[in-house]
Amino acid sequence: MIQREEQIGDCRLILGDSMEVLPGIGPIDAVVTDPPYGIGSKMVGSGHFAGMCIKMGDWDKAAPPPEIFLRDCPAIVWGGNYIGLPPSRGWLVWRKTNAAPSFADAELAWTNMDMNIKTWLGPVGPGISDRVNHPTQKPLPLMVWCLGFLPNARTILDPFMGSGTTLVACAKLGRAGIGIERDPDYFDIACRRVEAAYGARTRFVSETEAQGVLL
Repeated sequence: MIQREEQIGDCRLILGDSMEVLPGIGPIDAVVTDPPYGIGSKMVGSGHFAGMCIKMGDWDKAAPPPEIFLRDCPAIVWGGNYIGLPPSRGWLVWRKTNAAPSFADAELAWTNMDMNIKTWLGPVGPGISDRVNHPTQKPLPLMVWCLGFLPNARTILDPFMGSGTTLVACAKLGRAGIGIERDPDYFDIACRRVEAAYGARTRFVSETEAQGVLL
């Protein structure tokens, strides 16, 4: 059930449970998302997150069923190595330039694309310049990099929108985005970030230019 919906530019933001909302979503060209991994929240409050005021709730108690990512369109799923998705040769790797010893040095994104493994270098946690109050926020340049592998995808779906970084990347690159988030606080953060992205953009930027664009 959709509890709230906002249309900001070419981005549609939906407050609701993705498992309930997804059946009613229309045609899309690709999925780019960072779902809960189901590995718990034991690391929050230590390491990079020590001293940070982060809303916990049940954000990572369980991973979503892998079936929801098996669509007839390209998909990029961060944490796909935890979810039980089919074998792939097209993995994306985020190598963290400031990873703490107690954290993973890298994160993996599963794709259903026939491509070579690719690596992106960038910071995590407090190293993200537009850091908001979300424990697993991805850097904006990382999500821009992801969209660069989908040059023909006009409408991007993120069924686990969180703080909205995927849709911010869509706004920056002139793509349409659909984001679903069940937490009202994170939904509000995503709306503000997408609004700011459209307000700050004076023209569409290329993937290369957007590598250096942060809000």
